[in-house]
Amino acid sequence: MDTNLRLLKYDRLVPRYTSYPTAPHFSPAIGPADYAAWLRALPEDAPLSLYLHVPFCASLCLFCACHTTVVVQSAPLFAYAETLQTEIDLIARTIGRRQRVRHIHWGGGTPTSLPADAMAAIAAKLRDRFDVADDAEIAVEIDPRTLTAASLATMAAMGTTRASLGVQDFDPKVQAAIGRHQDFALTQQCADGLRAAGVRSLNLDLIYGLPHQTVAGIRDTVRQALALHPDRVAVFGYAHVPWMKKHQNLIPEAALPGREERYAQRQAAEMAIAEAGYVAIGLDHFARPNDDLARAANTGNLKRNFQGYTTDDAPVLLGLGASSIGSLPQGYVQNHPSVPAWRDAVRTGTLPVGRGIATTADDRLRRDAIEQIMCRFAVDLAETATRHGASPTALMDAAPALQEMQHDGLIDWDGYRVAVRPEGRTFVRNVAAAFDTWLRPGAGRHSAAV
Repeated sequence: MDTNLRLLKYDRLVPRYTSYPTAPHFSPAIGPADYAAWLRALPEDAPLSLYLHVPFCASLCLFCACHTTVVVQSAPLFAYAETLQTEIDLIARTIGRRQRVRHIHWGGGTPTSLPADAMAAIAAKLRDRFDVADDAEIAVEIDPRTLTAASLATMAAMGTTRASLGVQDFDPKVQAAIGRHQDFALTQQCADGLRAAGVRSLNLDLIYGLPHQTVAGIRDTVRQALALHPDRVAVFGYAHVPWMKKHQNLIPEAALPGREERYAQRQAAEMAIAEAGYVAIGLDHFARPNDDLARAANTGNLKRNFQGYTTDDAPVLLGLGASSIGSLPQGYVQNHPSVPAWRDAVRTGTLPVGRGIATTADDRLRRDAIEQIMCRFAVDLAETATRHGASPTALMDAAPALQEMQHDGLIDWDGYRVAVRPEGRTFVRNVAAAFDTWLRPGAGRHSAAV
């Protein structure tokens, strides 16, 4: 089957599989009492990862699908930071001890939209209530347009080890269409400042499929981005979901590239990054060969969570802040996405969980198989099922879909062992979806596979 036919058949709406079951299946049936019980049941030696969500930006980027709000006054930012510290106290008190922490990720929105002293206070609170390892990874997502000298100093003081810089595209015409004006010189200044502050690793996020993008423009953006010598690069497809994010209606749909053009843009970006010596990691990441992410992929230890591909193998991820999601052995929990609802719950001493899901043994089995497909492009279904105490045939309901994908040249499959072919890696989310018993075609809205 040639590329165009594969695109016609497989470029459909499928989850990104940063969790399983995926977030659309969370429900209010899981609430604060469940989360409290799960926290109290954590083993003392279970290391934690922490995710802090800061849902604020200085301006609205039209392509964005994150939970974020434009805030220009400092008062709501200080108020949010104070409530976040209260939530940290609440979770630590529920656990009942200073649990070990190996990873901290500040996401958003724009975490550095918080005043520098507010960010410093949150970092200090984390170290007070948790046992943060000396070699913990501390990652912060950055908007180069708004990074201040004070924020840089705070990031240095709190031991930031990795920063992710949003780039998207350097073409002024594309930037105008998505409401994000950020030239190369500004981005370079930000990267230089982060390195001077002691941040060892820099990630750059690029996007294809934006309005007015072209293959030639993508190549030029990649060339400029790589001139910053990032340690990692992520290349994401723009998810046009105006039914979820109303501001995306301001993007001119006529200027969006079609299916084949999107695919060509993706291929151009990936080829340019690979030719520069970066190693392809999973579906959409690239890293220098000596980077920890590349090493994890090479040794089979690559993981996937709500932040994408990661080296983080902690069995527990706790979400802090409005809309943040946590992953525990018993299931997933998500905080109220509304800042007022999240704030009111925390201020009354209630864990601010709005919804979640308790995972079953079958969910955990399928999550394992899906993660292997997404991270390693291969899975032994019989071995995986046996390891979970299930029948070797437990995942064979995927057989019809696997047979079809084998016929179409996406995978090799001998009855139990599945391996995604190089030409099928673009459609790895479709392969993962073969194991998803929660997925109902047309029942949920996800992003396009390509």
